Amino acid sequence: MAAWSAEAEALATALIARVEVPAALAKARRLGVLRAEEFRRAIRAFMEDWPDLVQLPLTEALAVRAADLAVAHGLKGYDAVHLASASLLAELVDAPLVFAAFDRALRRAARAEGLTVLPETG
Repeated sequence: MAAWSAEAEALATALIARVEVPAALAKARRLGVLRAEEFRRAIRAFMEDWPDLVQLPLTEALAVRAADLAVAHGLKGYDAVHLASASLLAELVDAPLVFAAFDRALRRAARAEGLTVLPETG
């Protein structure tokens, strides 16, 4: 992920990532996937990077779009919010947009919505 983001002109995320990333890191810590120091470093890095991210808020229009995507692709709620945010951003910017996700269903849905997805496999 670091290599991808280093090449990016800008990084954007749905505002809900402010909750989801620490929650996912905490779960990884509880499951023993991350050691305590790795967890602390990851949280610190995320918090340091957060102000530099373009943060897309959840609006009524975005929620409607996310609900439609959730139904169309069988996505979990917040996965649909991330995809809706990315698809909206893709419509608004005149630059290549790459959607990074590690959930197979979300990557499949993003491809179906016409987004370039990383990682390409998995």
